[in-house]
Amino acid sequence: MTRGARTPEVLEALLEDACIVQDAAALGRLFVHRAVLDAGSGRRDARGRQEIERAVASMWDREWTYIAEPRRVFRAGDTALTIGRAINVVRRGRDGTWRFAIAVMDP
Repeated sequence: MTRGARTPEVLEALLEDACIVQDAAALGRLFVHRAVLDAGSGRRDARGRQEIERAVASMWDREWTYIAEPRRVFRAGDTALTIGRAINVVRRGRDGTWRFAIAVMDP
């Protein structure tokens, strides 16, 4: 896994990579500390990296994976909205890397 995403599109690809190899720790590092994940299907939102890692590991147990397919990316400064198979709000940190702040997925 690389040091971090330099664009929102690369962030989507890193999420796909983490899901393919089922690396929960790598996946968790792609989210800001207080991020929110909506896994869909009536599940409770996961809040924070640890809950997100556990939620996604549970989704992997049900053979879910993520395919990056950002169709539209809207940027406003250090915030972006990506729309594709998922709807994500991403933020660029002080270190210049992009991380998920809100991820809405429907496995």
